[in-house]
Amino acid sequence: MMKCLMISLRFQTSRSATTRSLCRFMKRNKLVPLQSISYRRSNVSSSSSSWGSGSDSDRPSWSDEWKKLGLGARLLTKGRFPSKLFFVQLGTGVDQHGDRSDATKAAVRAVRNAIEFNSIPGVIEHIPGGRKEMLIHVKLGIPKNSVVDVLTVAKVFPYGRLLPIQIVDGGLEFSTGRIVEELGDTDDVGVCVVACVSIGYNEEGTDGKVGDEMHKTFNTKDGY
Repeated sequence: MMKCLMISLRFQTSRSATTRSLCRFMKRNKLVPLQSISYRRSNVSSSSSSWGSGSDSDRPSWSDEWKKLGLGARLLTKGRFPSKLFFVQLGTGVDQHGDRSDATKAAVRAVRNAIEFNSIPGVIEHIPGGRKEMLIHVKLGIPKNSVVDVLTVAKVFPYGRLLPIQIVDGGLEFSTGRIVEELGDTDDVGVCVVACVSIGYNEEGTDGKVGDEMHKTFNTKDGY
C-alpha cells in the first residue's frame, strides 16, 4: 500500500513539473494554447482568437524587406467567414524535428504550400478594394495538445485583412525513424499540419448590415 502511494505521489509531482515546464516554454516563446485560439467543432461557432497586442492596424511582416515595402496583412480582431468566396486552397506542412508540441513551423509551411504556387490577379477587379481589402480566412488542422504561434503564421501573408485564425483538431503525428539531438529531438515523432486558406469578401447591405450569414455556393445542376 505504502509503495503504491509513493509511486502515485512521484507521478503527480512529475506531471506537475512537466506542466510547469510547458507553461514556462509557452510564455517564453509567446505561444498560444489550442483552447484560446479561434476554435470550431461541428456546428459550434468559433470564438475570436487573440493576437496578443495586435490590432486592426498591425501588419506583421515576413522580412525586413517586406516591412520596408509596407507589406503584411492587417490583423482583424473580429469578423466572419467571407460570404463571397473567390479563392480556396489547401496545403500541408511537416516538421520532423524539435519540440513536437509546437506546431508553428509545420503550420507556416502548410499555409505557404497553400498560397505560394498560385496567382490570383482577378482579386484586383472582382473584390471591392482589391487585394488590400480582401478577407483572408485560415483554418488549421493540428495534432491534439499542440500549440501554434498565430502571429508567426500571419507573417506569411503580404496583403489583405486576416481574420482570426481558426484551429481544429487534425493533422497528424508520425514516426520519422530518426532522432537528431542537435535539432532538439527527444524522440522520432514528426508533426503534420493541414491548412485551408479562403479569400473573398462580405457584401454590405443597403441598411449597412452584412448580408447573408452563409457563404454563397454554386451548384453544377444550376448551370454553373
